[in-house]
Amino acid sequence: MTNRRVRANPGQGGRLREEILEAAEQLLESTGTEDALTVRAVATAAGVSTPSVYLHFADREALLEAVCIRVWGQLEELFHRCQVADPFHSMGRFGCAYVKFALAHPVQYRVLLMRKSTSENPAATTCFRLMTNAISSCVATGLMHGDPGTLALQLWSAAHGCVSLLIAAPQLPWPEDLDSFIDDTIRMAGFGVAVQARLPEVRTSSELTTALDGLRLP
Repeated sequence: MTNRRVRANPGQGGRLREEILEAAEQLLESTGTEDALTVRAVATAAGVSTPSVYLHFADREALLEAVCIRVWGQLEELFHRCQVADPFHSMGRFGCAYVKFALAHPVQYRVLLMRKSTSENPAATTCFRLMTNAISSCVATGLMHGDPGTLALQLWSAAHGCVSLLIAAPQLPWPEDLDSFIDDTIRMAGFGVAVQARLPEVRTSSELTTALDGLRLP
């Protein structure tokens, strides 16, 4: 049964847009799949006509991306709460928070970061900025060497790979203590990036052993 909705007064288009997004978000959460989010289904859930939805969103893709991006502000709040005095510890906390946030919002993550975007991707832009800022502090203190943007992409690739496998392949033999697994994966990536810049180019196990024996971290 279609919800009956009181028509918005002139000048209240922003409220109608928000109601449409809220209905779409509830539809995503209840079904667990973006396939259920059609313009007609969202219009029915919001109690409006299909043309009313098109007044605010050009097509289904625009609506889908808009509703998924709504949760991304929460990630920035998480990053701020992870900030501690030690920049390397902060970076590790950021990485773990990122993975756990993605797993808490798998549909939104899959839509925004596991398929090619047809336009500028604000979710990717936000993630890159937050991670680059975190790593810049490590570079500034000498804990890491290199370009912060490149280092951010390296660490992000590790975190994204972890998330993508957990979302796309839940049938794999994941350990029961998933939190520890995520922490260890992020720690491994962080130490790897920190050490890599201090190692000469190595190609054999003996060269690696020699390089590691002479390695000194701050």
